[in-house]
Formats: sequence, structure tokens, C-alpha cells
Amino acid sequence: MPAGAPSPDAETVPRTGPRRVLIAADKFKGSLTAVQVAQRLTAGLRRVVPDLAVEALPVADGGDGTVDAAVAAGFERHQVPVTGPLGDQVRAAFALRGDTAVVEMAEAAGLQLLPRGAFAPLTATTYGAGELLRAALDAGARTVVFGVGGSATTDGGAGMLVALGARLLTAGGSPVAPGGGPLGTLATADLSGLDARLAEVDVVLASDVDNPLTGPKGAAAVYGPQKGATWADVAVLDASLAHFAEVLGAAAGPRALELAAAPGAGAAGGIGYGALVGLGARFRPGIEVMLDVLGFAPALRRSTLVITGEGSLDEQTLHGKAPAGVAAAAGAAGKDVIAVCGRLALRPGALADAGIRRAYALTDIEPDVGRCIAEAGPLLESLGERIAHDLPG
Repeated sequence: MPAGAPSPDAETVPRTGPRRVLIAADKFKGSLTAVQVAQRLTAGLRRVVPDLAVEALPVADGGDGTVDAAVAAGFERHQVPVTGPLGDQVRAAFALRGDTAVVEMAEAAGLQLLPRGAFAPLTATTYGAGELLRAALDAGARTVVFGVGGSATTDGGAGMLVALGARLLTAGGSPVAPGGGPLGTLATADLSGLDARLAEVDVVLASDVDNPLTGPKGAAAVYGPQKGATWADVAVLDASLAHFAEVLGAAAGPRALELAAAPGAGAAGGIGYGALVGLGARFRPGIEVMLDVLGFAPALRRSTLVITGEGSLDEQTLHGKAPAGVAAAAGAAGKDVIAVCGRLALRPGALADAGIRRAYALTDIEPDVGRCIAEAGPLLESLGERIAHDLPG
């Protein structure tokens, strides 16, 4: 049945369905959390097949929603007061299970913390992300999955490093002001005061992007405009980040300068660079890390069909986003994969190449995108019904 065709009446179509469905979808940004996506899909599926075995494993790729996904998988949520991107105090959460912590930088320095329309591309700080990391260490973390994405900042992780004990000083000996713009005034850096526990902790930098710190594919050029930066601001930020790397190279050795070109250095306004240099982090694609942490492999073994998805299935999906990672892992295990989304902007060939057999979009039901966003929950339940009708008997 075509994805956009009306569903047969649920009461008159007997279906036994596959033995077990695994829902491993990301959030529909601006509409539904990953947990809500799973709940709505499950409700729709079970309207048609009441006894269908469904397991939900909300996923994330390191950006906003990563802590929520970890909590849904059994981690404990810890909330602490930290410094927000504009310098005011905010409440931020990390997740902990045993001695493994999932820390999401967007909780402390994300765009969602800014007042509507109030950007601060030159001065927003990652100081709170450092405070959040320190809180995880205080809670006993020995492994830290540091999810980066959705940031309001472009300071190269400078604020984070200062919060963890680094000293970044101007030529006059004063602390450099917060944000990426003032990094141009940086004269000396001293990393010797960084929290000693970092040397004994495995920090995994989890990101869905592999950009370098600077240049045409760097943090400022690619992502600065999303944070309110004008092209003049981008030029200032890129030059400041390059200067930051030079000063850290002088302070910590040439390896620190080389890491500016490493994959992930430009993630989340360059906080990836600060993590690589100051925290000794190792970079891994965010979805791969999160699938390991969330226990995806055993859940996959229990399933016969995997449903993944996110708000928009488009070209970006194919480059490290959660649905592509889920589909790759499921395909390697020989499991069938379908996807749900708000908007589908990929051709069937691209979906197939990504290991997704079929995609169901909210716009198949409701062409008005505004209504899709406003009524995402009920519409997703309707998609769940359609999927259930299309399940093999």
C-alpha cells in the first residue's frame, strides 16, 4: 500500500505482524522528544495489532536529547545549577549509571537556553559545560560520554576549560572575557590547573559532525550563522579560534595545534577542540557511541523489525545522524529497517543506500507542515497504524 494511501479499517484487517518491533528513533525537533516518538508510534501500532511486542529504545546522536535518551535507557538523571551561555544560572542535567556518565553540552550551553531571537555569537560561553563535567566527576564518573551539538557558543571550549581549572589570560594578565570573540585578546594559556581527575577518566567526544576547528568547513563558517553570527562575526570568530589554537599549541605543545584539524574539533562551536586538547577526549561518531551506551545490540538481537527516524529525513541524515547509524547497525545484523519522519526529502535510492527499506512521513497524511509540527503526536499515531497494516502477516 502506498505510504500516502488511506489505511484500511483497523478492526477489519487481521495482522499477526513480526514477532518483535524495536523503535529506535530520535526526536522530532520542535515537536516530540524521542521518548514521545516511541510512545506515539507504539500506540498507533497496537491499535491495529494489540498484542504486538514492541520495545522502545529512544536514541540520540550526541546533540540535544542525549541525556533524555540515556535516562530512558535506565540511567539516573542528576540536575545541577550551572552557568548558562549568557552568564546567568540555569539548571542542567547529566545522566549516570554506575561509573559511566552521559553529559550533554547543550544542557548548559545550548541554543534552547537563549531567549527567543536573542543570540550572542561573540560572547556566549561554554563555562557551564565545564561545570557540568565537573559535577559528573564529583558523582564518581570514570567514563564520560560527552555529547556535543546544538550549542549557542563558538568559543572553542575555552569557557569549559576555564571552569575546569585552566587559565586563559590577556597580555595584561587579566582573564580573557567569555565567548569566542574575545579569544583574539588571548596572550597566554596555562592548562596545568585542569582538574587532575581528567587524567584518570575516559572522555569520549560524541558528535554527529567531523568538522575541523577553523577554515571554510570550520565551526564559525559552517555553524556560526545558525547562532546569529553575521559574516563579519564569522570572520572574527574564525580568526579568534585560529589564534586560540596557536596559543594552546605554544602552551601544550605542537600536538595541540595539530588537533585543530582533527575530526570533531569544530563540533558545537569548537568545544570539540577544547575537549580533545584539554580533556584528552577521543572522538567517535555520536550515534555509534550512544548505541553502545544505550544497549542497542541486545535490543537489536531481540527484534525482527527496526523503526528509526527523526523530524526531517534529508541529506544531513546520511552524514552521522541517528537514523543512518541505527540503519547501518541493523542492516549489518540482517534486520529490516523502516523510518518515520515529519518531512521526507530523500529519494528512494538514497533511502535504500542508507539501509532503510521504506519511510513514512507526517506530510503523507497532512501536507501542511505547520499542522504537522503542531499535531505531530496524533499524526505519528496514524503513521503507526499504517505501518501496522503494512507489516507482513
